[in-house]
Amino acid sequence: MSTTPKKLRLGPLPDTQTVKLAFVCPARLKADLDRYAALHAQTYGEAVDAVTLIPLMLEAFMVADRGFKKRTVGG
Repeated sequence: MSTTPKKLRLGPLPDTQTVKLAFVCPARLKADLDRYAALHAQTYGEAVDAVTLIPLMLEAFMVADRGFKKRTVGG
């Protein structure tokens, strides 16, 4: 078994300008987000919480959504 950790789909965190946004999610999703944040911190050696990861996950999702890209300007 390899001792090198596999990279996660969401890589190291970029420096970004932020805007505050609040949302409600199921407790099960929050628990999954917390587990992902812990795994991300373990993989990249940088403490991070789910709130920091959520916008990056959404951005990655939207970039990969072919239907969205086809229907937007520049897509």
